[in-house]
Amino acid sequence: MTSILDADLTHDAFLGGRLHLWQPRAGYRAGVDPVLLAASVPAKSGQSVLDLGCGVGTAALCLGARVTGLELVGVERQAKYATLAQRNGLDTFAVDLTDLPDTLKARSFDHVLANPPFFDRGAGRAAADQGREAARGVETPVATWIDTAARRLRHKGYLHMIHRAERVPELLEGASGRLGSPEIWPLCPRVGKPAELVIFRARKNGRADFRLHFPIILHEGTRHERDAESYTPEIQAVLRAGAALHL
Repeated sequence: MTSILDADLTHDAFLGGRLHLWQPRAGYRAGVDPVLLAASVPAKSGQSVLDLGCGVGTAALCLGARVTGLELVGVERQAKYATLAQRNGLDTFAVDLTDLPDTLKARSFDHVLANPPFFDRGAGRAAADQGREAARGVETPVATWIDTAARRLRHKGYLHMIHRAERVPELLEGASGRLGSPEIWPLCPRVGKPAELVIFRARKNGRADFRLHFPIILHEGTRHERDAESYTPEIQAVLRAGAALHL
């Protein structure tokens, strides 16, 4: 895998210092999205988890910090980030999710996580940094992410994905015929503000009707009034103490 100088990295604390991860000093750096994704997964000790597009391993490793005894595996196409995920302690395959090796195709998982690139580059400007652009700009369709997840899930296994709210139609269309029991939790920045992100859950061979849940509010107050942290107590517990989201 790619060699990276420590001078080009930072060793950052997550979950209030319960987890430390190596990340590039420049380029894409994990924020709150993969932490919220990890908090949404009701995994149990002894289960297996596959993180598609894992980056440096943030989502899978945050989940592993909350639930011990998990089998955690990542897939990351950018060799630099796959190397860091491996260094951070995640068993990682440096491959594209559309070209998984036979050894991985032979395995199935209780949970699949995904934090895909958010932005359609047909309607926006690409980032100058290659790593940041690959993490933020869409190349692989949402339906392909969902199809790959469905193929790797065990019977009744769950896919959890965090994505932009405007991509909900693509999420539901992508799951149709592949996964059932679709659910959406809107993530709203504040009370009275529209959702910017959603958590999407679907189940292999699930048979329940679609459910749109009550929004999860990220920040207290109706507007940003000062330059200080304003997360709600529930979100603070997720970000600082590794708590689960009560979905």
